[in-house]
Amino acid sequence: MTFTIPIENGDSVKNAEADSQRTLYPYVTGTSIVAIKYKDGVLMASDMGGSYGSTLRYKNIERMKAIGKHSLLGASGEISDFQEILRYLDELVLNDSMWDDGNSLGPKEVHNYLTRVMYNRRNKFNPLWNTLVLGGVKNGETYLGMVSMIGVSFEDNHVATGFGNHLARPILRDEWHADLSFEDGVKLLEKCMRVLLYRDRSAINKLQIAKITEEGVTVSQPYSLKTFWEFKAFNNPTAGAEGSW
Repeated sequence: MTFTIPIENGDSVKNAEADSQRTLYPYVTGTSIVAIKYKDGVLMASDMGGSYGSTLRYKNIERMKAIGKHSLLGASGEISDFQEILRYLDELVLNDSMWDDGNSLGPKEVHNYLTRVMYNRRNKFNPLWNTLVLGGVKNGETYLGMVSMIGVSFEDNHVATGFGNHLARPILRDEWHADLSFEDGVKLLEKCMRVLLYRDRSAINKLQIAKITEEGVTVSQPYSLKTFWEFKAFNNPTAGAEGSW
């Protein structure tokens, strides 16, 4: 990439070659995020694994962060790109607070901002390799949406990324309802995370659940789920599949 640099002591300019730094391939990645609305706000779950290729290299990565006063962000995909997004959001929240006008960014505004950022980077052929989930509560209204790495965004009562979009969403469609209590919401998320643990090689049995209400964000301490691995399908996973390869 070639660009011009103005010289401070004159009107002349010169061309300089600069390396274009891009995420050409995601190296350290996090897997699924699952989030639901419940009667008091939004619940979100993620495990703490970070995969270096197919190796579960890191087991203590937090992928859910509070954004300002009213929003909670979770991310699948490249961890370094998620850190870059958090830097963007830190600057956004700081600039908003500097106005000191008694108002603050709500989850809908943050979601729209992230949609524009992801779409802008996609158009530069330099995408941020993440799928983002944004939930929040402001003025009594609960909000939940997601954004893909190419800027596709939508809102829903429950969302999931990665394998969760295939394995957890059917469970959520069957069992979610608007009047879920906190306890029932946690049980539903744990059920989804248990299914993902059984079926997703990148998932680990160390997860956190976060909630956001009008009072703010709370993220649980890491914990593990009770599992059962003696299913017949697990003992002989290729049964009935002879000749398929």
